[in-house]
Amino acid sequence: MSDTLQAPTPAECRATQVVTVAASFLTPFMGSAVNIALPSIGAEFKMDAMLLSWVATAFLITAAVLLVPFGKWADLYGRRRVFLRGMVIISLASFGLMLSTSGWMLIALRAFQGIGSSMIFATSMAILTGATPPPQRGRMLGINVASVYLGLSMGPFLGGMLTHQFGWRSIFFVNFLIGICACGLVAWKVREDVPKPRNERFDLAGSLLYSVSFVGLMLGMSRITTWSGLMTVLGGALVLGLFLIREARISNPVLDLHLFRNNTVYAMSNLAALINYSATAAVTFLLSLYLQDILRLTSQRAGLMLVIQPVVMALLSPVAGTMSDRLEPRHVASLGMGFTATGLALFALHRSPLTTNFILANLILLGIGFALFSSPNTNAVMSSVGKEWYGIASATLGTMRLTGQMFSMGIVMLIFAVKMKSDVPAASQAPEFVTSMRLAFSVFALLCCAGIFASLARGNLRVARQQP
Repeated sequence: MSDTLQAPTPAECRATQVVTVAASFLTPFMGSAVNIALPSIGAEFKMDAMLLSWVATAFLITAAVLLVPFGKWADLYGRRRVFLRGMVIISLASFGLMLSTSGWMLIALRAFQGIGSSMIFATSMAILTGATPPPQRGRMLGINVASVYLGLSMGPFLGGMLTHQFGWRSIFFVNFLIGICACGLVAWKVREDVPKPRNERFDLAGSLLYSVSFVGLMLGMSRITTWSGLMTVLGGALVLGLFLIREARISNPVLDLHLFRNNTVYAMSNLAALINYSATAAVTFLLSLYLQDILRLTSQRAGLMLVIQPVVMALLSPVAGTMSDRLEPRHVASLGMGFTATGLALFALHRSPLTTNFILANLILLGIGFALFSSPNTNAVMSSVGKEWYGIASATLGTMRLTGQMFSMGIVMLIFAVKMKSDVPAASQAPEFVTSMRLAFSVFALLCCAGIFASLARGNLRVARQQP
């Protein structure tokens, strides 16, 4: 399908790359920085731990359930339009959060911020892919992935510094300034890239079913150890089944299942992403508890140790992306999955107490594995579809990430409930916690081993490109 618009100029391409990379940094930075500020927020608004958890949960659920609908909307009506509106929403929400007067107002604005983030998640990778020639795509996607990891690693450090020096509201002020600058650059330099009209209506009913199913799954997985949580998961799975049946029968689905049925590279790359995030998202959570509750390190020292992993990922992701421009992405990504499986297995099989040096060395190994997997896998997903599908491809990949994070924490909570009779480890349960942690790492390592086969099974991207 040909596009109706002229190709962007080199200056417009550079501006597009800058603004999408900045947006990819902004959202994870904001999330990790806000997590550091939660104690200060809770003290000011007298919020208990359960209410504070909704500061993050409201954002995550809203962002996750709207990703695919906004990806489809962007493919139909324009990615720049959706991206720009997302940046405006995030900027306005950040300004409002800076002026929050209550905990409930903060939670509501974080949910509003999640809407803007879903619009950015659904379009940033699509816009970047469309503005980058295929021979350079892996490198730019690697830089984009590196910016995500940089945001994750810099968030706790800068967020803690801003909170300590100027108060927690300064975090949202910084986000507001970055967002406004990004909005100006998008409006000035980024060209609209909506493909040729397809005479297709937006599937509103399917979008509602999709959103309801993911709300049920995410809320249920957050309370999977309770009977009500299990019922909520089953209800979400039932609605998801109805959604898939509907999407297979209508002519204008919000999620075209033919992308998965007829495109092995696309389907297996998304499956590999889901497996990878399911096996790795809870690693930092487990090690944070181990370092502070078992080794008795301060939160500051534990944070400094855990930051090594995203730093390694940020440094190596552009290199891995460039490798995927020259080699088949499946080989590079599968190698990364292998490194990750090895690191997880080492945590699971190490019988003596974990030392800080061992943890640091293994975090470096995991960082290498994550970097080698993420950029090439993203390159494979985005390069396996035509330009008219970039939005839904970007949104689906984002959904795999958020769903994998949800599954990863659900696995840990389930293991805690079975082995420790609790989903919150206590200091008196140190032996049970270590046993539970090793079991979790064993499950994660096995998942990654399965992920290697999924990654290899995708086939060669260059062969797929030549197929009609």
